[in-house]
Amino acid sequence: MNQQPLPGASNALTMGIISIIGAITCCGPFAIIFSIIGLSSANKAEELYQNHPENYSGYESVRTGRILSYVGMALAIIYLVFGILYFGVIAAFITSGNF
Repeated sequence: MNQQPLPGASNALTMGIISIIGAITCCGPFAIIFSIIGLSSANKAEELYQNHPENYSGYESVRTGRILSYVGMALAIIYLVFGILYFGVIAAFITSGNF
């Protein structure tokens, strides 16, 4: 039987990679958007694969994309927490007048 590539697998993998790179380099908390898109694509692709596993290949990309999306989301949340703490400390110093 001729297997075709799993639709959405490459999208999940791409969004997982973008979420990690975005969280580390420039976007910080906005990388959560890419993580959510990656997780959504991975869920749709996995559901399609579970219904008809004999028709599709490339399930490894779905698992890898899901893991990368979770890592990107964790990094983005860590950056968000550090950002809130950073600006909270700055605001506390400004309001207390202890420069």
